[in-house]
Amino acid sequence: MTAVDETAQDVPTSEWHPVNAVDVPGEGRVRSVTVDGRSIALTRCGSALGALENRCPHQGGPLGEGSIEKGLLRCPWHGYDYDPLTGESPGTFGDAVSVYDVEEREDGVYVRLPEPVTVERTVADVLVETLVAHGVTRVFGMVGHSNLGFADALRRAEERGELAFIGIRHEGAAAFAASAYGKLTGRPAACFAIAGPGSTNLLTGLYDAKLDQSPVIAISGQVPSKVLGRGAFQDLDLSAVFKDVAITSTTVQSGSDHAELAAIAVKHARDGRGVAHLVLPDEVQALPSDAPAASPDGRYSDRLIGPDEVALARAAQLVVDARRPVIIVGHGARGAEAEVTALAERLHAPVLTTFKAKGLVPDTHPLGAGVLGRSGTPVASWLMNESDLLVVIGASFSNHTGIAPYKPIVQIDDTLASIGRFDAVTANVLGDAAVVVAELTAAVGDADPVDQRPDVAERWAIWRAEKDRRAADDRGAGVSAAAVFAALSEHLPEDAVVAVDVGNHAYSLGRYLESKGQPVLMSGYLGSIGFGYPAAIGAWAADSSRPVVAVTGDGGFGQYAMELNTAVKYGIPIKHVLLNNNALGKISKEQLAADYPVWHTSLHNPDWAAYAELCGATGIKVVSRDELDAAMTTLFSTPGPALLCIEQDAELL
Repeated sequence: MTAVDETAQDVPTSEWHPVNAVDVPGEGRVRSVTVDGRSIALTRCGSALGALENRCPHQGGPLGEGSIEKGLLRCPWHGYDYDPLTGESPGTFGDAVSVYDVEEREDGVYVRLPEPVTVERTVADVLVETLVAHGVTRVFGMVGHSNLGFADALRRAEERGELAFIGIRHEGAAAFAASAYGKLTGRPAACFAIAGPGSTNLLTGLYDAKLDQSPVIAISGQVPSKVLGRGAFQDLDLSAVFKDVAITSTTVQSGSDHAELAAIAVKHARDGRGVAHLVLPDEVQALPSDAPAASPDGRYSDRLIGPDEVALARAAQLVVDARRPVIIVGHGARGAEAEVTALAERLHAPVLTTFKAKGLVPDTHPLGAGVLGRSGTPVASWLMNESDLLVVIGASFSNHTGIAPYKPIVQIDDTLASIGRFDAVTANVLGDAAVVVAELTAAVGDADPVDQRPDVAERWAIWRAEKDRRAADDRGAGVSAAAVFAALSEHLPEDAVVAVDVGNHAYSLGRYLESKGQPVLMSGYLGSIGFGYPAAIGAWAADSSRPVVAVTGDGGFGQYAMELNTAVKYGIPIKHVLLNNNALGKISKEQLAADYPVWHTSLHNPDWAAYAELCGATGIKVVSRDELDAAMTTLFSTPGPALLCIEQDAELL
């Protein structure tokens, strides 16, 4: 039996690795060189080569970016000196840089490196594993110096197939994408940024999530705890910054219950339908931890709350007594499509939607009446005006929607604060839309209202004739919005998701696009320009099997145009319809309406189709109505991301 040399077993194994010939420095030079995925500082002094750990012992300065002066390697950050071959310091600090063996052979330069140290499980792993366990499997963000530990935990989880990370070009796009994901699914995604400006860039998208009640997890890297609050580089009090936008903002400390903080963040986001924020100091992320991930078991309940019997009876009696009731549905009725349709068909009552709920009942349904309000159809407004009762389900009563407060109203919502939010209502029923509407349908068995299907059909015929006239308008200055959305109505896949930006094009989409049930994602209460394209990325992340269409103007797309490169990088097949009028058209219109001269709303744009091609996507351009059909066919048949730029006449809305 051979004796075991225990001393030899304790010596870390090492291997020789070649250095790319173009990376070998010349005389008196130093370079940062990547070898076997690790960064080293390679030096040459006279005929000798040196290989040092590429990290100054003081604050981690990259020695390979320094310089050799009078035979000493000087750190570029703070000027500490080291011997370029031995790593010894001639100074008074008594420190030294780790040195690796290096050889110059006939076939090139080789460096001997120890085997990589096995990565210990860290606090960041605990956080990520808990987020995944609680259903957070999509992360949008940007990796940077104050979130590297958490980013590495994300990398390991992605390699295990547990989540997908999409690296965006601007943190605002990450927050918009996460907000759109939450609006579409009701589940939170995460957005991720560094300390300071990376985190403040998240705020607009997070306010969109807050105001539209979309669940989002926001994760901020933070400067090291020892310099926090001392005015260090990128040192902001992030909990104070996020205090208004987030339901909760928590800084994770070294002694925290890390798994529980991640779990409670998801619970706050889901139950509160808003933003939960975690702040991760740099050094805490990398602390070793063997704590288990927190389980979601027993932490959540659904919202399928039934109605109070007295409230339901009062509402049902109002419906039974009505002759011309109409149903108005908002985004809060998503998930109750079948129940809403059943109630409408029982009452032969038209269904009007808010813009955020467009498509909840298709415009092709005999009782579908389209969008109500500023972005709506005259079909919907006429039917509301002729009604004698409004049954409002999951709508927020925004002033843009224009729900008539002078009509008798039955309001159904699952949130107390939403009941009578702006004006008093006649009756209300608190509970989940699907449960309440199903019970209301059963309770109105004696109702015998007017069959309004003929009215709906007549009003659609009038409106479609007008739309055809508008689509044919041509002043020789571009395509009319009516023509654009007539073509899109024909070509839009029935299972598509549509993400729309803010501007004239959004009003036109609400008014002219005839939905066959395709949901529309929009920045509702915040009304933030720039939402459209990042939202499409979020929609794709929610379900990559569905076609995703972004509809924007040139003003909104210009704010996040670089995210087209994100779509190309990840193969996100967004079909983008861009209405280009070289202006902030909605603002020009508002200036004129307020008797102001049009001022500084013109835009200098690139050729957007050519820009798409430069990014690696497909670019298509339309300048006249007769090109629309072929262009739409190309747009939807082309694989990968594609952009259709339509030169629009800003006067033909």
